[in-house]
Amino acid sequence: MTEIKVPDLEQKALALLQADADKIYKLIDVQMENLTMPQCPLYEEVLDTQMFGLSREVEYAVRLGLISDDIGREIMGSLERKLAHLHELFNQR
Repeated sequence: MTEIKVPDLEQKALALLQADADKIYKLIDVQMENLTMPQCPLYEEVLDTQMFGLSREVEYAVRLGLISDDIGREIMGSLERKLAHLHELFNQR
């Protein structure tokens, strides 16, 4: 059986968290492209649920020591900035 080294787990955790953040971004981008209003309750529910889930994943990875608190904040902050930019672009239409 192959022994898993901690750096491998750290890299995998970071890659999985980033992939989940990218999925959320793409989901919201598709909704906005299909003219779903950001003020729509369904849009807000999806966004809130997805962001909450990702924040729990990030917190869990931090608690396990797989990523640092700073990296966790950067993942969440980066996604929030990207989503704010999408929202801004939508409002400029």
